[in-house]
Amino acid sequence: MAELTGWLLDLYADPQGGVVLWLLEESGGRRRLTQPFPVTFYAAGPASRLRALWRFLTEQPQPLKLSRAERRDLFSLQPVTVLAIQAQDPIAQQQVFERASGAFPDLTYYDADLPISLRHAAVYGTFPLARCRVWADEVGRVSDILSLDSPWELDPPIPPLRILSLEPDVNPSHAEPGCLHISDRRYSYRLALDRPRPLLVNLCAILQRHDPDLLLTTWGDTWLLPRLLELSEQHHIPLPLNRDPGYGVAYRRERSYFTYGQIIYRGQQMHLFGRWHIDGHNAMLFHDYGMEGIFELARVTALPVQTVARVSPGSGISAMQMQAALRQGVLVPWHKQQAEHPQTALELMHADQGGLVYQPLTGLHQDVAEIDFVSMYPSIMVHFNISPETVGDSSPTAELIPELALFVERDQPGLIPQTLAPLLKKRLALKARMAELPSWHPRRASYKAYTSAHKWLLVTCFGYLGYKNARFGRIEAHEAVTAYGREALLRAKEAAEDLGFTVLHMYVDGLWVRREGLRQPADFQDLLDEIVQRTGLPIGLEGVYRWVAFLPSRQDERVPVANRYFGVFQDGSLKVRGIETRRRDTPPFIVATMEHMLSCLSQAESAGQLPDYLPQIFALLRRCLAELRRGRIPPSDLLVSLKLSRTLPEYNSPSPAARAASQLESLGKIMKPGQVVRFIYTLGEPGVHAWDMPELPDPAEIDVRRYTTLLIRAAASLLQPLGVDEAALRARLLDRVVARPGLWQKNLLSQQHNPASTPTTKDSPVLTGSRSPVRAVVNACLAGQSDPAAPTRQPFRSPK
Repeated sequence: MAELTGWLLDLYADPQGGVVLWLLEESGGRRRLTQPFPVTFYAAGPASRLRALWRFLTEQPQPLKLSRAERRDLFSLQPVTVLAIQAQDPIAQQQVFERASGAFPDLTYYDADLPISLRHAAVYGTFPLARCRVWADEVGRVSDILSLDSPWELDPPIPPLRILSLEPDVNPSHAEPGCLHISDRRYSYRLALDRPRPLLVNLCAILQRHDPDLLLTTWGDTWLLPRLLELSEQHHIPLPLNRDPGYGVAYRRERSYFTYGQIIYRGQQMHLFGRWHIDGHNAMLFHDYGMEGIFELARVTALPVQTVARVSPGSGISAMQMQAALRQGVLVPWHKQQAEHPQTALELMHADQGGLVYQPLTGLHQDVAEIDFVSMYPSIMVHFNISPETVGDSSPTAELIPELALFVERDQPGLIPQTLAPLLKKRLALKARMAELPSWHPRRASYKAYTSAHKWLLVTCFGYLGYKNARFGRIEAHEAVTAYGREALLRAKEAAEDLGFTVLHMYVDGLWVRREGLRQPADFQDLLDEIVQRTGLPIGLEGVYRWVAFLPSRQDERVPVANRYFGVFQDGSLKVRGIETRRRDTPPFIVATMEHMLSCLSQAESAGQLPDYLPQIFALLRRCLAELRRGRIPPSDLLVSLKLSRTLPEYNSPSPAARAASQLESLGKIMKPGQVVRFIYTLGEPGVHAWDMPELPDPAEIDVRRYTTLLIRAAASLLQPLGVDEAALRARLLDRVVARPGLWQKNLLSQQHNPASTPTTKDSPVLTGSRSPVRAVVNACLAGQSDPAAPTRQPFRSPK
């Protein structure tokens, strides 16, 4: 019996029985091991039906172990009598379950369709990339396995992975690739795609020489690997994509589905055995947290690396809940059985109010602190023990939930709080460690990826608590979380006002406050301590703004918009929400122009200095418009990206995206709902030119007027707090100066809505008087006059 130590790379069902484990040994070898692993699922229902199922199962070809048992159902007060059905291996269990559920659909099934990695994690404490000690015989049959680390370690030992990158030279949906670029840390190769046999021979040699643990591709799921396998079959040259030679490539079909009010498209997936394949173009949130975030998600969810890279964070949090249930002996239902308790319309309106939003005071404000509850809703679930089984009727140890006629049990920890507590603890510890590290420290990038991955899991866990198909979801628990959230935010507001602060805005889990004379982070510590004392929830200071602008609605400037603002922190960093730079459908040319504008405005040390930068902004916009009119903007920078919301026949009035998709369909490129269509606005009909057409649009056909409108509209979003609306900006930039009486009769700071409520100070002037210096500067700029007091600065170059 040999003792091996290394990292767990892969785990999957073995057709010969049990599971296959791939171990990256500390010595550098890659070892394939097998382990017996019987699997049990359960059926519940009337005794007569269970007896009939028993007789049915005894006639199955697979050897099964049947027994009567009692298990805990999370939604039942009493243990549930079940028929326990144990198969000798995972593949046999799935086959038996499919036949049983088809023959007895009226029974309730538990633990029936769980990923094998979750079952193994619940028994042995394993997870992807876990450092393990394994005892195996000479043929690689495992007798025992021990995990040597925990998914909650802040600095887990990093295995020496071998990564091979494969990428075609162009986007296959845009043009036919001509070559394939292959690289690792030391070597790079370039293989021509128009010579299939040399391509396959060389690729086989590269795979055998490097023996990678991870194939990191671009468009690998949807084009590259299918193309390579097609060529392999045509020329009878087998490709060693899998490290395990007994397996083929696992396909998962593309699909479109509706969730959270939008259509989502997931491309075809191709999974390997013994090594991983990740398509960066098809991976979920790969752009946000990269490979290190994917590895961290695999550690904490126990889902395979290839799976967790492609599924939503909701699937990750669901896996964590199922793993916790397995470890506690709680049954995991195959389908959710619970329905919402009956409520009157008035009760429903009272209970299901969602998060609290306080309409902002629009305009410019300076020396503003943004205070956020740290992972507010997950913290509420943990702190107040909110879980589907803990929320319900009154009991001696339960407490009343604010605003609801429901109670929550505080003595017995619930399943959801137990699932979230270690994740929250790890995220807070990582953020604290990041705060201690200097900006150049190499571990900051890893910590940032970890916390970003955690953030998506924690954000999703609240939605899954009320999701209709969530196995451990319950709408009453969801309503309880939002009720506690509203109460916490109101208590925070009261604490701020009691300490003399003005609350400018509140949005679900954060608030923006200011008090005259306070502008350093330490000045707000007393407020943070008071909020923690009153709410019991962790809270942090996001930062102190030099100035921040809350924007109104485009349709009516009297109406505030809760999540549309931009500002500059004291360290010069920007924060923007709800404007064009954050929208995926904004052309890169306009995004780059707005980023130049924001960079320019961020140089202002106070809100009162912002008008000094208007001449520079106007000059920048004039240059950008001139570049646009002269045709010097590359077509790729004019791309508009929009998502198809339905199939083309379902459009009564085709949108620009639908018209572009029709052009692609005429070439045999079928677009599915949820896919993003890229196009350029053109003159005439159909008004768009799909980017993935074989030819580029004629520059003379580009709709310059429409792009001019989009740019001016976007720029006006940033200049509106300075009194420059879209009409005035258009007149200024297009040399049509028009008189707009009262245009500048606005307050540029926090007194805009009620000037009498806040005294005017040197740092926050009310700029409504006829001698206001800001008004004079703005009027001079609009009139085309130079301002002698304006600072002299180098102009920005137009974005390329």
